[in-house]
Amino acid sequence: MESRHQVPVTVLTGFLGSGKTTLLNHLLHRPEMAETAVIVNEFGDVGLDHQLVESAREDTVLLNSGCLCCTVRGDLVKTLQQLSTRRIRGDVPEFKRLIVETTGLADPAPILHTLMNDQMVQRDYRLDGVVACVDSAAGAATLDSQPESVKQAAVADRLVLTKTDLSDPDQLAALERRLAALNPAAPRIHVAHGEVAPDRLFGAGLYDPETKTADVRRWLAAEAYAQRDRDHDHGHEHGHEHESGHDPNRHGDRIHAFTLTWDAPVDWERFANWVEMLVTTYGQHLLRLKGLLNVEGEARPVVVHGVQHVFHPPAALPAWPDDGDRRTQLVFIVRDLERQAVADTMRAFLADTSAATR
Repeated sequence: MESRHQVPVTVLTGFLGSGKTTLLNHLLHRPEMAETAVIVNEFGDVGLDHQLVESAREDTVLLNSGCLCCTVRGDLVKTLQQLSTRRIRGDVPEFKRLIVETTGLADPAPILHTLMNDQMVQRDYRLDGVVACVDSAAGAATLDSQPESVKQAAVADRLVLTKTDLSDPDQLAALERRLAALNPAAPRIHVAHGEVAPDRLFGAGLYDPETKTADVRRWLAAEAYAQRDRDHDHGHEHGHEHESGHDPNRHGDRIHAFTLTWDAPVDWERFANWVEMLVTTYGQHLLRLKGLLNVEGEARPVVVHGVQHVFHPPAALPAWPDDGDRRTQLVFIVRDLERQAVADTMRAFLADTSAATR
């Protein structure tokens, strides 16, 4: 369980021209964002509104909104550690939130790996979520031509559809259907001119800072994937085609999501061996994995979270959600990997008569 003293980190991603800079500028003007630090790859490339800049010191600038912006000119871990040290010394103001803005061409996975697995980073920071910007006017073409943009959208916890004022309604509806199939659990937030309430973007992680508890059902959002699978199966049974002409599990993107559940308590060693096999064999295909486990001999639920070949250390939560469902539930976001192949290996490794189901 994350400590209440860790600063929640939001990774802001999105392809070139998707509106990240405009969104960030508007966010930093909001009074509720005053105690926010921002890390970007190159400050000069980001183009933050110069009217916000109050003073600059080394690679850190203090914005007159009270926000803090610093650059990554090398190792992200070093930048995070230096930022924490300077905060402790009083060299920079206190901050309660951190936004890491990626370059438009970036694969967000390395940043997520750092936030999830580096022990020095985890002492001071915790991953809250991934926000991906998608240009509502050019988004479909970008998804067709730029594989990284698909990955950015697929692993996101929040999808921000920017420039909705410039988008044709039919075009926007088609993009919404595509994103809903690609990432059914992520809320799709319409934004014009970069204006959005901060509370719609943040608080996407397992830990709820308002209640100091784990909101695992919201974080896992397994039902969204399960419902999408049921709708997909129903359409095939009746010979229906998806409106966009795409298979809703594929959309030509090679990326799709699914859920697996397991009814009986799982043996931790067998589960760990299974995950190790998946990572060894399919690591590059496992974009993201979230799970809630019912482990044999453990009264509390265990949470697992991985991005590609890197997994956050498993954590036991204080208690099960109060809906009475104590099945193991796993959400997979994968590329070029069939659901059935994963389900078959799950049965083989857990060696139980229970079936992996939706």
